[in-house]
Amino acid sequence: MQISSSYSVSAVPYDIRHKQDNVPQFSAERAVKESKNINRYMPEADFDEKAFDMIGPNAPQDVKDAWMETAKEVNANGLGIKGNGMLSHISQMMVQRLNKQLREEGDVDSLDILGNTKESAIQATKQALYNLDHPVVYTPKTIEVQQACIKEREFYVAFLEKLEKL
Repeated sequence: MQISSSYSVSAVPYDIRHKQDNVPQFSAERAVKESKNINRYMPEADFDEKAFDMIGPNAPQDVKDAWMETAKEVNANGLGIKGNGMLSHISQMMVQRLNKQLREEGDVDSLDILGNTKESAIQATKQALYNLDHPVVYTPKTIEVQQACIKEREFYVAFLEKLEKL
């Protein structure tokens, strides 16, 4: 039995494969570039503000200002929504929002977690911080989620400090 040396594993002939050098290849650099703006339909969207609107539509302007300032300083927000609109993880404020939705309290589109006073925003932030520091059930987390939780905690602490100074 003799095996031909012209045998090709690929279904595409050798000469055609080499003529396709100009075909763009997938690379990590390209993937990173594309992931920076996953939401191409809303490239100008401010997801820190959208996150705030999801949990604090009735909050006073000074609470919103503190949220936005903290989000810019920490480079994270209390809902775990990244700059490209994707969730980094399920944050504690998102858990509060989902619990409220499951109990069917309020409007499904805007579940007000922060309330309409500075004190209610402080209480919600303290609750989120407590829940983050004292999980009910241990759940193993990837390194990326652990890092996101560290950023989330950093956000809550800084936001709480700003709220208490108001």
